[in-house]
Amino acid sequence: MALPPPPNTLSIDAALAANESLSRLGERLRASQACLAAVAPLLPAPLAAQLRPGPIDDLSWTLLVPNGAVSAKLRQCLPMLNARLAELGQPPREIRVRILTGS
Repeated sequence: MALPPPPNTLSIDAALAANESLSRLGERLRASQACLAAVAPLLPAPLAAQLRPGPIDDLSWTLLVPNGAVSAKLRQCLPMLNARLAELGQPPREIRVRILTGS
C-alpha cells in the first residue's frame, strides 16, 4: 500500500517553477519533447517509438536510442529531421544520437 505524500510536498512541475535554475531545466525539457513531437511523424512508427528526447541547448539536441541498430537507422534520417525543424522555425542545431546504457 502506497503512503500518502507528506504535507507541503511540491509536485515536480511546481518545484521546477519555484527555482530559477530548475525552471530553465524544465523549459529545456519541454523544448526537447516538442522537437521530438515535431519530427516523430516523419519516421516509421516502430523507429519513432524507440526514441527518447535528450538534452537540448542552443547548439545541439540529443536523441536517445536503445541500441546501435536504431542509432544507425536514425542517423540516416537526420537531414530530414533537421529540415523539418527548420521549417518549423527552430534554430539550427546539431542533432546527436546517443545509445542509452543500463536500464
